[in-house]
Amino acid sequence: MFTGLIEHLGTVSSVQLDDAGCTLTISDSAPVLGDCHIGDSIAVNGACLTVTEFDVAAHGGWFTVWLANETVERTDSGERKVGDQVNLERAMGAHVRVGGHFVQGHVDTTATVVDRQPDGDSMRLTFEFGEPTEARPSLLAYLILKGYVTIDGASLTLTGVDDVQRRFSVMLVQHTQQKITLAKKAVGAKVNIEVDMVGKYVEKSVAAALGGGGDAGLRGMVERIVEEVLAKKGIR
Repeated sequence: MFTGLIEHLGTVSSVQLDDAGCTLTISDSAPVLGDCHIGDSIAVNGACLTVTEFDVAAHGGWFTVWLANETVERTDSGERKVGDQVNLERAMGAHVRVGGHFVQGHVDTTATVVDRQPDGDSMRLTFEFGEPTEARPSLLAYLILKGYVTIDGASLTLTGVDDVQRRFSVMLVQHTQQKITLAKKAVGAKVNIEVDMVGKYVEKSVAAALGGGGDAGLRGMVERIVEEVLAKKGIR
């Protein structure tokens, strides 16, 4: 579990792709390795990954992580290149303040940067989801104005949601621009998205309470209400 508050920017120093997945080496990362152990979780651009090797002293501190094909396909990790900066956050401890929101590090999908606009010292960014598919259904139901969204591992507040255009927006204050990679991403770049898990639990609980899963449960409830109204009116 993470908070979405980025601790440090690391640098990709090695990318090894093969049929089974991808191995990344992240250098310049000593600030997140002081209490590291093999098997620990570190969120890299929002994806919870397991440390397989590390060295605190060499190359400003480095660690390696392995990504299965599922992770490569669902995130932008397969597009990382040597020299790219990435957002890093260690798994949260029980004693820390949750300044962001509860982030699992389980990336749902990617979105594309479609607009960047300065607003004084701040920056407004707009993103767009691709066409929903059976494998990747729409996530817009989980995005609400002033709600949370995790973008490349950073907990951010939604300033706009457009269900028709499949777009959503956030604002980065000057401090945040300096602490995460998102401010450097150009129009057309992909970002990792994790929606607030609370919305998913609420949806499933409501669907179960309505007597089924998803649309089937909702349909059954509507049908029962219609039948009751027709019966009262003596139509059936």
